[in-house]
Amino acid sequence: MSETYDAVLDRIVDGEHATLLLEADGAVVDEYVIDVLEVPEDGRHEGAVFRATVEDATLTDLSYQPDETTDRKKSAQDRLDRLSRPLSDDES
Repeated sequence: MSETYDAVLDRIVDGEHATLLLEADGAVVDEYVIDVLEVPEDGRHEGAVFRATVEDATLTDLSYQPDETTDRKKSAQDRLDRLSRPLSDDES
């Protein structure tokens, strides 16, 4: 039986191994370390988002999701921007 997850490339170690965090319902549910050459070339960067298929505990398919990657990066930047703004007198 296969299952599909969102996967985020957390890090690349020594240019050889990629660590993917698999997510379900917004929570990390598993971690896979794979050869970086198994990662689609356009997604070989930290924070890249993929659709991952897992069959019998084996990662069988990984497809890069550039729009989701951009959306998550923008959302994270927006949160950081909001947190870095000083509070106004109305917000304290």
